[in-house]
Amino acid sequence: MLRMSPIPATVFAPSHETVPHGLLLGSEALDLLPTAAYICNADGQIIGYNERAAELWGERPVPGASQPLYCGSYRLHWPDGSALPHEHCPMATAVCTGIAIRNAEVVIERRDGSRRIGLVNIQPIRDAEGRVTGAINSIVDITERKMLAARVDQQRRDLEDFFENGAVALHWVDGNGVIIRANQTELDMMGYARDEYVGRPIAEFHVDRTAICDILDRLARGERIEKYHARIRTKDGSIRHVQISSTGRFADGKLLHTRCFTIDVTEQHRTTKVLRARERWFRDLLEALPTAVYTTDPSGRITFFNRAAVDLAGRTPEVGKDTWCVSWKLYTPNGEFLPHSECPMAVALRERRPVRGAEAVVERPNGTRVPFLPYPTPLHDDDGNMIGAVNVLVDIGERKESETRISLLLNELNHRVKNTLATVQALAMQSLRRVPSGAMDDFVGRLLALSRVHDLLADDRQGARSISALMRAVLSPYGDQAMRLSGDPVRVPADALMPLAMLVHELATNAAKYGSLSAAAGQVAITWVRKSDHSIHLVWQESGGPAADEPSRDGFGLRLIKAIAKQQLGGSATIDFSPTGLIASFELPLRESGDDGVRS
Repeated sequence: MLRMSPIPATVFAPSHETVPHGLLLGSEALDLLPTAAYICNADGQIIGYNERAAELWGERPVPGASQPLYCGSYRLHWPDGSALPHEHCPMATAVCTGIAIRNAEVVIERRDGSRRIGLVNIQPIRDAEGRVTGAINSIVDITERKMLAARVDQQRRDLEDFFENGAVALHWVDGNGVIIRANQTELDMMGYARDEYVGRPIAEFHVDRTAICDILDRLARGERIEKYHARIRTKDGSIRHVQISSTGRFADGKLLHTRCFTIDVTEQHRTTKVLRARERWFRDLLEALPTAVYTTDPSGRITFFNRAAVDLAGRTPEVGKDTWCVSWKLYTPNGEFLPHSECPMAVALRERRPVRGAEAVVERPNGTRVPFLPYPTPLHDDDGNMIGAVNVLVDIGERKESETRISLLLNELNHRVKNTLATVQALAMQSLRRVPSGAMDDFVGRLLALSRVHDLLADDRQGARSISALMRAVLSPYGDQAMRLSGDPVRVPADALMPLAMLVHELATNAAKYGSLSAAAGQVAITWVRKSDHSIHLVWQESGGPAADEPSRDGFGLRLIKAIAKQQLGGSATIDFSPTGLIASFELPLRESGDDGVRS
């Protein structure tokens, strides 16, 4: 609904064009306009406005009233938020100067505090003599457009910030292979200033030209590059190993530029190379062991075996196919057939427990039989789920034969020695009959002691090994300078040699990958103390390397260390992720001891 006070028709006529009187004086003229519109006279009084203007202002001023002047809004502001008095607004400028205002922006504040942004276009109205008699203002509400433009601008700035300040190296290469843009992370990685890097062919920085040519060719064909391994040369001449992931942007089938993400994997590559070498060394060590070793998954399928296992079984097992045991046939010590599903390894997996003290006989395809002692032990993860098992098969064939021969020899020797001692005793009693009884008792006692020592010769104690020799053998790849060994005299029983070697190897591997052995100045101190119950307290302490950050969950190596300590050695493990380096403490019931002290 139009609100208008009477005004002479001549005031609506501009000096350079004639406006039809009917359009200006009609009661619905302003309401026909698609924008908010209002008219002021030469004194700034609002003499007419349409419904859209009232909605935009949130006000309905009385036409012709002395207030408000120049604009019907509650308040006005400039786009920067500063106050804009009504007497200084664009309408006041147009009325006072007679100058048309085009595309000026103002902020309209309503009484409820809400604000709208208006784009104003004002045309002064002149009479026939050219005098300004008022002005008409058309206001387009551009609030949503400005908000959208602000969001778009913020998104643009966010994208710019993401590109320039992202943690991953980014660059664009045009269709000719020339770098057209690079972020700061890439420049830092390469060691170049922006003007030294951008604008040069990307191939200049690649060590392997064939690799970058392959990347660019595949991108030009529209392929996606995922973690492509490449080598780049930095400003100081050093070579970095990187993984490149990239896609191309095309227009009309032509490559405009690539979008490349480059991740520096130099340290990972170096660590992986070292670990692979050490893993090969340890696998070679397992292969060189004279003891048969094999592993299975939870269902009993063979997953690994060494050469000694092949020699013992007289056949080569099929990984992933053979189950429970590497052997062809099995028998009990008394000669009864033993199905593979009932062998010690099957029992250990089925009952989820280590099996000790069992003895079995393997029959080879050529018909020969070999007795052995199995040591199957299930392995579990942190949640207690069984992840497989390891079995060590100790060939006791030669031992059995030796025991038989030794038994015969000892029986004969004992018979002869005892006869000799009996003869000596009889002669002594006859010859020393007149000697005081105390001297006689002493002499006879010495003879009996000789007899007891002779009986002890049949007790074989050669299965044990020194703990220091074990440590030196396992840690030899890491050099003497990085290791310090110190401990009481301790000998390790034969059945604990392999588990303890595996435990120390896992600690060394962890130190090489994450701990002190990954740093040039890093060291590891290994100490052990024999306790009163003949168990040992073993400590692995790292220093000189990175801080040992506690992981959110144990990895496979840590799980294996704990499993070996608890399940195979019957002890316990405590892992301390100290800022100065990893500290691992073990309580191990290694009950056989001897002269093996080490101080280094």
